[in-house]
Amino acid sequence: MTDNTRARQSQTGASAPRDGSQGGQKRRRRRGRGKGRSKQGSNGQQQGSKQGQQHDSSEGGKPNNPNRKRRRGGQNNKAHRNNWGGRRRSSADQRKRAQYQDRYDSSIPTRDETSAGGLVVSGMAEAVDKGGNVDLSKIYAALIGRLDRRGRLLWSMPKGHVEDDEHQWKTAEREVWEETGIYGEAFDTLGTIDYWFVSDGVRIHKTVHHNLLRYVDGDLNDEDPEVTEVTWVPMSELIERLAYADERKLARIAVDRMPELARKERTSGRATPR
Repeated sequence: MTDNTRARQSQTGASAPRDGSQGGQKRRRRRGRGKGRSKQGSNGQQQGSKQGQQHDSSEGGKPNNPNRKRRRGGQNNKAHRNNWGGRRRSSADQRKRAQYQDRYDSSIPTRDETSAGGLVVSGMAEAVDKGGNVDLSKIYAALIGRLDRRGRLLWSMPKGHVEDDEHQWKTAEREVWEETGIYGEAFDTLGTIDYWFVSDGVRIHKTVHHNLLRYVDGDLNDEDPEVTEVTWVPMSELIERLAYADERKLARIAVDRMPELARKERTSGRATPR
């Protein structure tokens, strides 16, 4: 190569031939390595390379990263799993599990108990106006209040144990009178609640019948040693006043049926004794 040829190559920047010489092979190898590198976009955010964007289809489209930590509670981490449901349980779930085991544990003796009670209501006929509209705030129901272990006053419907050969309506009338001082006459069935619990090593299945009673006579009193307070509650406030979810469901049924029952009381000529 002449001196003039070297001068022209240095001016044009062509320092390596395009044939199969060593210089051309190095350039092709450098271009091949550059394909896997990330590129910088115009907005300054780095775009992943084609190699970095390859996903393992068995991971549901997530990157196949061998260094990724396993999720806590996975199949290989048995210390954080239990044998009931395959997941960590909350305190409420643990209580339900204990109740489930108590209910079906054959080693614990079982006993059935039946109670009855309900709502004694006052002012049904008087709550109906001339147009047949019913004002639920003028109808009252008697509730009892008991203190729980935390000292909270919880309101519920009066109820008690059904004696031998006693109809549950008679039990409801007797228990309402004993716990509230009000004598009522049962005239309709409201609903039934049943639940399980363990007391003194005995598994008990308890069924409680709830009824509707109309006020006949008496004044509220809390002479029953198991009762802390008694009160009249307007039917319009009955649902939110009750402490237990099962009784709130029954109270909702009573509230929904009360307009029809009140109209029947007025049509039949009944009036609440004063």
